[in-house]
Amino acid sequence: MLEATQLNKDKLDHRKLDHTWIAAHIPHQGSMCLLDKVDTWDQEKISCRASSHHHIDNPLRAHDQLGITCGIEYAAQAMAVHGALLAPSDSERPRVGYLVSVRSVNMHATRLDDIAQDLFITASCIMASESNMLYQFNVSADGKMLLEGRAAVVLNADTLEINLGAPT
Repeated sequence: MLEATQLNKDKLDHRKLDHTWIAAHIPHQGSMCLLDKVDTWDQEKISCRASSHHHIDNPLRAHDQLGITCGIEYAAQAMAVHGALLAPSDSERPRVGYLVSVRSVNMHATRLDDIAQDLFITASCIMASESNMLYQFNVSADGKMLLEGRAAVVLNADTLEINLGAPT
């Protein structure tokens, strides 16, 4: 995977990792594609930027506001972009990931829509296997931490064999 990732990294220009590129490489489309661009990335970590928390048509808005927990979706999309960047260049599409758990979430604000600056989203892969990934994530703005936590992702869950109660 490292060789394929290096090839991907060599071919990609960070200036091109904008909203259009992101929308073409993750399942989230239209106004649900929340990220504006990738600032930096490597094998273990990605940093993205977003301004969609200001959009009145943000699909995560409820009761005329965008609650801080919506930052988890911003982080999940950064993880999806990271997966797309790490995918071998000859793969048809990145493996589908499902967010199955968030833990140790600390919220340092109540809302995102009242944050004037862009959001900076960082996700660091702290464990990866063939079918699971564990990320540490944070969402900040203007140097202030807004939200942080850990997220577990199951890859290609639709292809996993579930063996409940069957003899092994």
